[in-house]
Amino acid sequence: MGKLEGKIALVTGASRGIGRGIALRLAEDGAMVIVHYGSRPDAAAEVVRAIGQRGGRAVAVGASLGNMAGVERLSQSAEEALGSLSADRKLDILVNNAGIGTSSTFEETTEEQLDELLAVNVKAPFFLVQKMLPLLRDGGRLVNISSGVTRIAYPHIMAYNVTKGALNTFTLHLAQLLGPRGITVNAVLPGIVDTDVNASWLHTPEGREHAESMSALGRVGEPADIADVVAFLASPDGRWVTGQMIDATGGSHL
Repeated sequence: MGKLEGKIALVTGASRGIGRGIALRLAEDGAMVIVHYGSRPDAAAEVVRAIGQRGGRAVAVGASLGNMAGVERLSQSAEEALGSLSADRKLDILVNNAGIGTSSTFEETTEEQLDELLAVNVKAPFFLVQKMLPLLRDGGRLVNISSGVTRIAYPHIMAYNVTKGALNTFTLHLAQLLGPRGITVNAVLPGIVDTDVNASWLHTPEGREHAESMSALGRVGEPADIADVVAFLASPDGRWVTGQMIDATGGSHL
């Protein structure tokens, strides 16, 4: 029996990349997974199929997280999905993974770009947690996917970095707030990970070499590297860890 047998997890942005890796890993540990997607129902369906082929259970739910209507839609769809997976409609694990980035420098960033980053990376997880709290079981787990750029000075994508810094602060205060309910709240801070988001520059000899040189371990991260950390925090083994920013950059810029 897996460590998460009988648990239900909601993973946002789970149709690809790090989110997909997290969904697959939690399912491998026995969790039933609600696979959220923003704009790729085909990719989300593939994740659901992959989980099913491995003997697990999953359901896909779609919603854009760029506005409050999308957050409302996701919370309602997640509640409906819980009803199909469990008699008591309770959620055990919530992973706020969905996020967007930018290639604009500080000087180039517009108000509209910053507003969009804040909406998806900060406002959406803030209000999703608020709406899901009544459904989150006491003793549950909440994991926010932040970024190593909150530890490393990387000013040419400052707008993105600022949103992830806000997510870290959200994590810290939420851990204190939910502690009396036995709910742990942590953030995982990935470095450069080999996903389709980074493929355009990472899948070049120069890009790969540069990314590998940043890590003390001399390689680029994989989605499984991040998923394994999330799985630990979501499991009973992570019961005594809360309010922490877990660096998962492979020792970048030590």
